[in-house]
Amino acid sequence: MTITLVFLAVIMATVIGWLLRQSLNTQPWVSDSVADSFSGASLDTNSKTVGLTTFLAVATSLFALFVSAYTIRMRVADWSPLAEPDLLWVNSAFLVLASVVYHWTRNRAVAGRTASLKPGLMVAGALSIMFLVGQLVAWQQLLAAGQYASSNAANAFFYLLTGVHGLHMLGGLYVWARSAVRAWTGADADAVRLSIELCTVYWHFLLLVWVVLFGLLLAT
Repeated sequence: MTITLVFLAVIMATVIGWLLRQSLNTQPWVSDSVADSFSGASLDTNSKTVGLTTFLAVATSLFALFVSAYTIRMRVADWSPLAEPDLLWVNSAFLVLASVVYHWTRNRAVAGRTASLKPGLMVAGALSIMFLVGQLVAWQQLLAAGQYASSNAANAFFYLLTGVHGLHMLGGLYVWARSAVRAWTGADADAVRLSIELCTVYWHFLLLVWVVLFGLLLAT
């Protein structure tokens, strides 16, 4: 349990450190100029970064509590380990690829390559949706095998952990959809750069959390 919680803390520290660097690296005289020219665009940028940082801190705390409860509950004598579907490996590959493609798209946005944003966002979104669909199929496989949440505590925790992670992915897809719509309606790289950068951080966060959860499920 201690190793897992430490890993989650490292994930959160890494993400927050990156976000803080994005804010602190902005030179004050540049921020003032931008604020004067665009009526508070700099403040809006900072608020979004702070908002994501706060949300990730809360999300990390939530997952840490679930992991802690999981490791405590598994010590009870009636614990019956669940055989995870092999499909989870395929789903994990989808999420890894989605994170990689999002990072590629982020780099193109930073470089001002507007034409690359549409395919990048579409592929990242498609891979993320494939991950979620795959998770639902894995649930169906377990249910078909009679592995219900009420069968034992291990099953209940499996559905809980994967379900909460899936809900966080759905929230990310909402922001992804807004970015994709803006890109498809003619917004240039500078206009959607912040949204893509923050989404990229969020996708990396979801991937790292999934690695922790999947590793915990496989090990127990």
